[in-house]
Amino acid sequence: MHVLLILLALILLAIPFRGQIRELARGGKTVASRLNEYGPAARKRWAPFFHRAGIEYPPEKLVLVGLKLEEELQVYAASRKGRMRFIRAYPVLGASGELGPKLRQGDRQVPEGLYRIDWLNPNSAYHLALHVNYPNAFDRKMGRQEGRKQLGGDIMIHGSNGSIGCLAMGDEVAEDLFVLAADTGLDGIRVILSPLDFRTDAPRSALPDEPAWVKQLYTEIAAELKQLPPP
Repeated sequence: MHVLLILLALILLAIPFRGQIRELARGGKTVASRLNEYGPAARKRWAPFFHRAGIEYPPEKLVLVGLKLEEELQVYAASRKGRMRFIRAYPVLGASGELGPKLRQGDRQVPEGLYRIDWLNPNSAYHLALHVNYPNAFDRKMGRQEGRKQLGGDIMIHGSNGSIGCLAMGDEVAEDLFVLAADTGLDGIRVILSPLDFRTDAPRSALPDEPAWVKQLYTEIAAELKQLPPP
């Protein structure tokens, strides 16, 4: 009984530090040590883009927009009570799959939907990584309705130039995004992963013929995109 109480106490004490514990378990580096290593250069690279947009660094809010058809990751930011402004765009160097949402583990698809960054990986096999919270509540709900249980996971925005189901951005860009995400704070970050840019005349005939819930999802994604100014 005493042993169980001690174990329970240790678990409760570890909860506030679970992020640091996970970082150390994966390879010894921490977010803080990576910020010391890459922060100064990354912030220097960000400075002219934020200055041009009229946004103080670090921003209060951040939106990352991943567009499959355009093979591009767009960065938007806002200061306190300010409007979202376009900061810059990067080419996606590697992403597998086709247009259409991720449905199951091993389908090699990049997810589509409205997500957030729930943790940063300073020990990624692909240099540095931002972890996307796929499957989110919507993904799990649709999976239950269709009897899909193995939805997959570990979706990242990371370095290097190759990926299966993730977005590979190159190492220097991964450093910039990692530092920006850490400086902004994860609670202030949204991620939109879309098959194409619904704000433009992109060829929607390229979209797959999917169930009704996918059309609903695309309507929600389009509404979020249209709140952002074009690049």
